Amino acid sequence: MAAPAQEGTLVGLCDGEIDSKRHQSSYLTNKVGGLPDWLPVITRQSPRCGRCGAPLVHVVQVYCPLDVSPYHRHLHLFACPGAECGSGAECWRVLRSQCLEAEVAAARTPSRPLPAQEAPLAATDWCDTADDWGMEEEEEEDGMGGDVKKDSQEEAAAPEADAAGGSDVSSCLQDLSLGESQEDVPVLRPFFISVVEEADLGGEEDDLQHAQQLLKEYERREGVTVGELEDGEGGGGEEKYEKTRARHGDAVFSRFMKRISLCPQQILRYCRGGKPLFISDPPSNMAQVVPACGSCGGSRTFELQLMPALVSLLQRMDGGAEAQLEFGTVLVYTCRNSCWAAGSRSAVEEFCFVQTDPDQNLFK
Repeated sequence: MAAPAQEGTLVGLCDGEIDSKRHQSSYLTNKVGGLPDWLPVITRQSPRCGRCGAPLVHVVQVYCPLDVSPYHRHLHLFACPGAECGSGAECWRVLRSQCLEAEVAAARTPSRPLPAQEAPLAATDWCDTADDWGMEEEEEEDGMGGDVKKDSQEEAAAPEADAAGGSDVSSCLQDLSLGESQEDVPVLRPFFISVVEEADLGGEEDDLQHAQQLLKEYERREGVTVGELEDGEGGGGEEKYEKTRARHGDAVFSRFMKRISLCPQQILRYCRGGKPLFISDPPSNMAQVVPACGSCGGSRTFELQLMPALVSLLQRMDGGAEAQLEFGTVLVYTCRNSCWAAGSRSAVEEFCFVQTDPDQNLFK
């Protein structure tokens, strides 16, 4: 069943580094870097770069259940840290995984087998709302967005799932190397991601709408046409726009910067079914660029995007060279129906669209 469009945009902010001695992340945690926390029943996967074949680093993990679905739902984004690969779309992978709460419970208590015909749970049975990407407080929660469980390093060293589980890997994941040794994959410093609603960041947009209404009333009363206000500054706003256009070459980047000006430190934007915020002109045939779902053949919809401020956070834990990930924005499109085969143990690959930043130094 397709989910309705997300009401409003959620903004992700860096909320402090994850200290493995104090915090233990889980599949309920929204985070940057670290090792991926897979859902308990999902086979761990280590994707490789489509250009150079190197193992990809884990960039972002988002827990994003849908309010019309009984499934726990995850998105993991990976990217190639190679100097020649970071900005190419083929050097990024996004994997979606899902499972029922009953499957999680069965994984935690293996001595109690899952009933053959488990009745589907209502979304409200385990997730009050999807407005906060489904993050919820549990009895063992550590208070910073992570459910206490075994350390991710221990989880990475655990035995892989049986061969039967691996046989479910879809054809769109044939370039993934299952069971890749984590020692061969660079790990980025982990940070919690906190979530706020964009509407709560400031009232500038409401003020501009009010100013536009006053302007229309003035024009109607006086019988003159002044023109629409730009940035609440009248002609001054138009002059500012012209300067920006001359510097960057088009108005798309200007609109991008204006939209994030209330919170330039945002590292992620989430609005499933909404409109992406392009940093440069998108292809005129964008609808054709985004392919159909590789699993069900249905259409895909925009879900989230990574923002330029994230780039400066992507540093290797081993003290090696910084990850060579330079991008303007990475847009993620997922199956509109969020299709999932009951009992599947393999993540489904979704689609990334990468745009380079016309002025990356602004965010350093």
